[in-house]
Amino acid sequence: METERADFLVRGAKVYNSYFKKFVPADVSVSGGKFLYIDSRRSGAVEADETVDAEGLYMVPGLIDIHMHIESSMLTPGAFCRRLAECGVTTIVSEPHEMANVNGMQGVLDMIRAGENSPVDIFYGIPSCVPSTSPELETTGGIITCEEMEGLKENPWVACVGEVMNYRTIIRENQLEITRFLKQLREKDRIFPIEGHCPALLDLDLAKFLYLGINGDHTEHSMEELEQRFANGMFMEIQEKMLRREVLDYIREHGLEEHFCFVTDDVMADTLCIQGHLDALVRRAMELGMPAEQAVYNASFTPARRMNLLDRGAIAPGKIADFLLLSDLDTFAVSATYKNGKCIWRRGQDGAGQASRGQDIRFPEPYYHSIHLEFQEQSRFEVPMESDSGTVMVRVMEIKDGSTKTKEIIMEMPVRDGFLKWEGSGCLLAAVFERYGKGQAVGYGLVTGDCHKRGAVATSYAHDCHNILVAGANPADMKLALNRVIEMQGGMAAADGGRIQAELPLPVGGILSDRPAKEVGAGLARVREAMTGLGYRHYNPIMSFCTLTLPASPALKLTDKGLIDVKACKIVPLKVEGQRTQPQ
Repeated sequence: METERADFLVRGAKVYNSYFKKFVPADVSVSGGKFLYIDSRRSGAVEADETVDAEGLYMVPGLIDIHMHIESSMLTPGAFCRRLAECGVTTIVSEPHEMANVNGMQGVLDMIRAGENSPVDIFYGIPSCVPSTSPELETTGGIITCEEMEGLKENPWVACVGEVMNYRTIIRENQLEITRFLKQLREKDRIFPIEGHCPALLDLDLAKFLYLGINGDHTEHSMEELEQRFANGMFMEIQEKMLRREVLDYIREHGLEEHFCFVTDDVMADTLCIQGHLDALVRRAMELGMPAEQAVYNASFTPARRMNLLDRGAIAPGKIADFLLLSDLDTFAVSATYKNGKCIWRRGQDGAGQASRGQDIRFPEPYYHSIHLEFQEQSRFEVPMESDSGTVMVRVMEIKDGSTKTKEIIMEMPVRDGFLKWEGSGCLLAAVFERYGKGQAVGYGLVTGDCHKRGAVATSYAHDCHNILVAGANPADMKLALNRVIEMQGGMAAADGGRIQAELPLPVGGILSDRPAKEVGAGLARVREAMTGLGYRHYNPIMSFCTLTLPASPALKLTDKGLIDVKACKIVPLKVEGQRTQPQ
């Protein structure tokens, strides 16, 4: 019998077939970094220079995450992707709009450059909404123009248009840069994926959003919203907070498996180190009753098709040889991760070469000096009101566990000597300080609900503008936490009783650390623990806090420009006009 030569041969694995959605015992050969032959007959028709005995192991395609943000981990691309290799993720589509908000187009290019030595493939989404709304509503370090978006599309590592976040504005008459770009894009390219962000859009508003060609969505939805999106042909990307039994049952009952995939969106360093990444969603889906064969399919094959990455996502001849060996399918226990037919991580083996292609690429020096804000005095937390005394009705952001959305509530609050007496009111004072040296505006707001009850927390990691947010129960701790973030040139700090309780330096653009994943994860866990100790009651207190500045997420948010009514896309005053009570 004539035999073929290959570079690499995996013998005896239970191999996942994406087309039949089942496992078949086979020998799999790899040549030139691609799969050559999946020999279910185990005929010995291919010989190889290197052979791996995979008897008893499961072989599945490398996992593909098509909607995520490396910056959410607070890690640089190299450190982040080394951890991804341990989780079985071999391809990601990252949208660097966080760094774009810090440093514009140059921030995008520097993120791409920093990931060049990554052990996994990093494709990119074009940041389409920088700022997330408009310069009238928030100040950012950079702005991405239509012309810059057009230039990025020519990059071979760019796979899609990143999430269109200003979803309320774009469906109205507008002069947005993304509107110009989408019009030109659809005239030239009918299949280029355009990612959306449209929580709560329904009926005609949703139709108008889809009409623009924005045909994917990853945000949190009610079942009505989910049904309308599927019914109107939107590709759904299910992240952790949407991974519920009723959602998976709905998909199964209506045969919608081809029209969704799993994504992570935002995974922070401590969660990444403890729970994992896309592999954690696969495990969770199986816990909720989804067959392993289906969960693997929606973490590899459907995301590859969505992004037109047709050279991967399946173990088949001619596909890139990205695959995992699992010691246990039920727990999705990754034993080894292969990229282009090369082992980039194996459990139990440490040392040089593990999940690495070379040294990390350092960001340029200006990224380490990006906070252009002087230390602040305690007086900055005095909020002036027109009258000397009496009470006023004020808008308050209410935080609820289980969601990163806020609710606007109206509360009565006293005024003394021309200043709002917010201390002891049951609300925290929140302030956002512009940190790019573009006027140094400060926006003030009030927060209540499932947030911390004492002390203060400050962060320069504040979606998406990444100005510095501080919220606290007293001015002294607010000053301490804020000034510590300024001193660190970016990061997070929690203070109580005049002492810093926990901190995490993020000196790269004020949003990333260049330390290893485990070190950053441990620091972030300490901050999370400190926030919980101060009374924060939320499934993800850090994400809840850091999205208080995101004016693309309902309902009331705070930027350096002031309070933002997200639905109306406008600045609203802290004081509710016409509802002031009489002086006492």
